[in-house]
Amino acid sequence: MDRILIEGLNIDTVIGVYDWERTITQSLRLDVTLATDIRPAAATDDLALTLNYAAISERIQRFAHEHQFSLIETFAERLCDCLRREFPITWMRLAVRKPAAVPAAQSVGLVIERGEWPDGPAGETP
Repeated sequence: MDRILIEGLNIDTVIGVYDWERTITQSLRLDVTLATDIRPAAATDDLALTLNYAAISERIQRFAHEHQFSLIETFAERLCDCLRREFPITWMRLAVRKPAAVPAAQSVGLVIERGEWPDGPAGETP
């Protein structure tokens, strides 16, 4: 199984548990991995036969502007739900980093995986 990557996508959103965080936008950095079979698109050079990373990136940006959450856990879970509803995504991995959350750390964050990994060669794992 092949993977479409969107790495280091910077988004601005209202996120945080403290009162002062609810009054500002903060940056998050996302890495998205999407399972797909690129062979049909590669054989025909047809964008409609693959996952359109530009459209998915735009949807992520729009999602971040439309919603406000306290936790990055909630942001990640709801974003995965949104993307899997709107695009033909059977499996995805989402890493969300909040660079400014802990001054002594480069960033903090989480990684979640959702969906079913499509059948691949024996022993293949995501």
